[in-house]
Amino acid sequence: VFEAHDDVSAGSSAELPDRMSLMDVRLQAQEDEITLLKSSLADALRKLHVLDQNKGDSGPKQVPSTHDRATQTEHPPGSSFSGPEKVPLALTRTVQSLSLEDALLEGSALMEETGSKPQCQGSEVEEREEDEGVQKEKENLWSSSVVEEHIHPTTIRSLQQSHQDLNGLTDELPGSSSQTRGSDSPGPPREQGPSPLFPIHEEEKLPLCVLHQITALSNGLFPPHGQSIKMFIRGRPITMYIPSNILNYEDLKMDLPPEKLDLDWVYGYRGRDCRANLYVLPSGEAVYFIACVVVLYHITNRTQRHYRKHTDCVRCLAIHPDKVRVATGQTAGVDKDGKPFQPFVYIWDSTTLATLHQIGLGTFERGVGSVAFSQADGGAFLCVIDDSNEHMLSVWDWAKQSRQVEVKSTNEAVLAVEFNPSDSNIIISCGKSHVYFWTLSAGTVTKKQGIFGKYKKPKFILCFVFSLTGDVLTGDSEGNILTWGKSAADTKTLGKAAKGTFQIMRQTRAHEGSVFTLCVLQGGALLSGGGKDRRIIRWSADLAPERECEIPEQFGAVRTIGNVDGEELLVGTTRNAILRGTFSDGFVAIVQGHVDEMWGLATHPFQNIFLTCGNDRQVCLWNSEEHSMDWSTTLEESGLCADFCPNGAVVSVGLNTGRWVVMDLQTRQIVSDLTDGNEQLSVMRYSPDGSFLAVGSHDNFIYIYSVTESGRRYTRFGKCTGHSSFITHLDWSKDGKYIMSNSGDYEILYWDVAGGCKLLRNRYESKDREWASYTCVLGFHVMGVWLEGSDGTDINALCRSHDEKLVAVADDFCKVHLFQYPCPKPKAPSHRYEGHGSHVTNVCFTHSDSHLLSMGGKDTCVLQWRVRGGGGARDGRASASSTSTSSPEPST
Repeated sequence: VFEAHDDVSAGSSAELPDRMSLMDVRLQAQEDEITLLKSSLADALRKLHVLDQNKGDSGPKQVPSTHDRATQTEHPPGSSFSGPEKVPLALTRTVQSLSLEDALLEGSALMEETGSKPQCQGSEVEEREEDEGVQKEKENLWSSSVVEEHIHPTTIRSLQQSHQDLNGLTDELPGSSSQTRGSDSPGPPREQGPSPLFPIHEEEKLPLCVLHQITALSNGLFPPHGQSIKMFIRGRPITMYIPSNILNYEDLKMDLPPEKLDLDWVYGYRGRDCRANLYVLPSGEAVYFIACVVVLYHITNRTQRHYRKHTDCVRCLAIHPDKVRVATGQTAGVDKDGKPFQPFVYIWDSTTLATLHQIGLGTFERGVGSVAFSQADGGAFLCVIDDSNEHMLSVWDWAKQSRQVEVKSTNEAVLAVEFNPSDSNIIISCGKSHVYFWTLSAGTVTKKQGIFGKYKKPKFILCFVFSLTGDVLTGDSEGNILTWGKSAADTKTLGKAAKGTFQIMRQTRAHEGSVFTLCVLQGGALLSGGGKDRRIIRWSADLAPERECEIPEQFGAVRTIGNVDGEELLVGTTRNAILRGTFSDGFVAIVQGHVDEMWGLATHPFQNIFLTCGNDRQVCLWNSEEHSMDWSTTLEESGLCADFCPNGAVVSVGLNTGRWVVMDLQTRQIVSDLTDGNEQLSVMRYSPDGSFLAVGSHDNFIYIYSVTESGRRYTRFGKCTGHSSFITHLDWSKDGKYIMSNSGDYEILYWDVAGGCKLLRNRYESKDREWASYTCVLGFHVMGVWLEGSDGTDINALCRSHDEKLVAVADDFCKVHLFQYPCPKPKAPSHRYEGHGSHVTNVCFTHSDSHLLSMGGKDTCVLQWRVRGGGGARDGRASASSTSTSSPEPST
């Protein structure tokens, strides 16, 4: 019995992953179905509202409907249905050819429109598909018959035949029925109609499929020369109307844009959670990293070069004894399918930016936390500690790319590792509640833990250095500098096992709070950087304090110190800034950045400046020509979106509480402060002439304000009501009268602002409208930016260039794409650029289209790309700050 029970348990364990996978699939399908049901319900309510408004009107009722709107039905006497009218989820499918047969569904239902007036319960119902480009048809009524049918690809193709052939064909489809769904009694006889309706079951759809063959709209149901195409996102059909100036959609050719992007500047520094990542090279360059980019910033010339071979966030940095070669390790990360990348270490030449070796591919887990070159032997070996649970320590002959030894380190966090500068067989590591002294011998490694003895054991040993006398100096979370030495142990107190161990020889009180960094100067003096007190202290060789200074509070605590020339210092801070200065003259910021996830990005309408905001509550104004921050201010809430007034004098910033503020660029003062709802705002957009401001909110509304007094006074003009999910993007028409908007349930709606913020139910009429900007991620002109298999959230933002030739895309997989504009066909080719280490939240072209700005989310990095090629009149002023890069040509 026990053996049988074990067999059953083993079988259940083996089936568990399969069951979990199946449940995940079902859960995703249910989520998609809920999204579709919500949007269809909202559409049905809108139609019912229109019906109520039309009560009492003479003539047949006009019921607006979109491509995915539910259609009202009535049920004959004797049917199984009772109660009020129901709205089945019947989605309009127009006559079309499909290029993606995989997207076809089984069990779809066909609803035909009759050409006469059949009697149905003594009432007449007429439905008009305005959102499919329907023109008014007098006295045409819809039949309530719904037919269940099995649709084949060949059948769909044949639907391009005449109406007589269409009716004959549908009779022959397998599984067809003449009864109304949910009714046992026969429905009205089917009559010839101009167009069939196919309810599409979204759970059977691919995540994203584009039915991109042209749909001919004819027979009086649609405009005689209209054309449309459909795409599906998570089961939701989205109809795109082809502009009149495109005569043959199939003849459109999607090419790579002739323009390309070069990385021009990197804004930011990763100091909030990384250590020992700022060094000064003999070339006069400071080397540090942020996101996937290692930056070499020339301190005097104020130019940047970039090493860009890493595929995910760089986590650690070490300089070879020759001061030329550099080792950088990265985290693992995942691809767009959730499959983890393998972390590794690159060793590269800082002069040529050429990659010399790749170390440890397939060896490290999760990421590389610390790296160090040996010193005594000329840097022949590299020590690496990964981010696995055991924090594996390995030593490599990096020139041969061979691993010499590997051993488990500790289950606690490891913060630093170094070789003894006078003996490459001795390695020291430190971290949470430990200091380990490692000894290499004949391919093996032994570990001894530092003994704290009578001294209080700190929670963290944060950093350490080697003094010129060979002692080890550690900085800890108690604010002390501990001096360690190897001497005869006190065996009476510590026991015989204490022989030959490293012990604390001296304790020096250094800082209030933690000691985050230590740096030994050439003459033997020591620098220490504090956390809570933000002080930098210079100590003599015997640890007597000599000088000290305090860095400004706005930059945070001291994270690391780089020695420039013995007097001048570089200081990396916990608020992602790099300061330059001396004890005498103080310190100024040469690198600044955000410290939390960023979302808001806006470029000035005629100056080379841009604004960023994020969850750190900072609003920062940057100069894209000088590559510097002009000013920064802190708000009470997180900023999520922003836009400059066309006059360039003020900028509006939307916050996460429904509040939004207008700031004067010169005084930095808030000139207007308003609130709409209590949910976060997702988009702020001025009309082209600056007379209106549209505020998109997560409460599903778009608030419209009239703007006066040069952007300093705002009066509520109206509210756009109709979206069934939160607003994600919106754009104004060039004449400033209309708005196009997207929502979280993949809906595209159009609004007549000048006419009273009314919803334009006939979306077909907007197909030729020209837009002042194009940031909506859903629309005919940008449909080709979506990859097959996308789930609707894979693209966070896009931006069309001002010359309307390019569209840049920010995706959820750390990539920036550059497409030609327009790109209305699936699988449009693009240039793809890497550099961000997190989802790219926003992109924006500068006013002259000379540069593109991209914003990482949690990597807190802003990348400035120079647009080159294309033969356009691009602004070439950035050539003075031309940067070298190790990255190859962009992939497509």
